[in-house]
Formats: sequence, structure tokens, C-alpha cells
Amino acid sequence: MAAQTIKPLVTATARNTGGRNGHSETTDHSVSVDLSVRKEMGGPGKPGTTTPEHLFAAGYAACFGGALEFVAKQHGKKVDGAVVTCDTSVGPREGGGFGIAVKMRVEIPGMSRDDAMELARETHEKICPYSHATRGNIDFALDVAGG
Repeated sequence: MAAQTIKPLVTATARNTGGRNGHSETTDHSVSVDLSVRKEMGGPGKPGTTTPEHLFAAGYAACFGGALEFVAKQHGKKVDGAVVTCDTSVGPREGGGFGIAVKMRVEIPGMSRDDAMELARETHEKICPYSHATRGNIDFALDVAGG
């Protein structure tokens, strides 16, 4: 499938120096983080640092949550108090190199599990930009709970 062309509404720009043991910062200075390779990956695991996987998980969870709110509104439903948890793992791929895997958990208080699953699936399949960008490229699992 060919890449989709978009009409940008906003563009975020970040710069990194030093790779996984360096520093990343957005050009508007809204994000500024020091990075360190985790001990589990053979690095120093310096306190007070983060990893690209943490940043990806936070971004994907926030994006998915916003997309879930959009989908719910389209269906006249409320998802107040919804919690989206994104577990992002990194590891060796069968074909060489490294890849990521995501487990997304969506909890919507006051909504049946079936209704919550319907909204979460539509969010993943039709709306969330992170889901579009990663579809077919990563292992993805969706877990949904109503309440």
C-alpha cells in the first residue's frame, strides 16, 4: 500500500544528540529529556532518564485517548474517565534488527465491555494516527475493559 498524503495541521520537530545515551528536545522546548539505555538492554540505566520506548508509549497512549474521545463523540457517547495504557516493548526481530510491540489497554468506566471494544476497535482501525503509522509493522494487541 502506498503512503498516504496528509494536509498537515501541525508539525512537531525534535532534535537528538547522542542517540539512546543522549538528549532529545523539541524545537519549541515543550519536551526536553535525557536518555539512557536501560540495564536490561546492556546500558547504564542512568536515574532520571527515559528511553525512546517510554516516549513512544506516552505519545501513543495520549494520541489513542484523544482519538477515542473523537470516535465516542461521533457516536454520541461519553468516555469521561477513560484510561489508555500503552505497553511498548523493544527486542530483536526474526528478520534481524530490532522492532517494537504494543499492548494497548483501554478502560472506560460506566460502559459495557462490548461497547468499549467497539469504540476502541474503530479508534484503532480508522482514526488514530499512531495506529495508521504502525499498522502491519508491529505486533499490536488490544485489551478493553468496561466498567
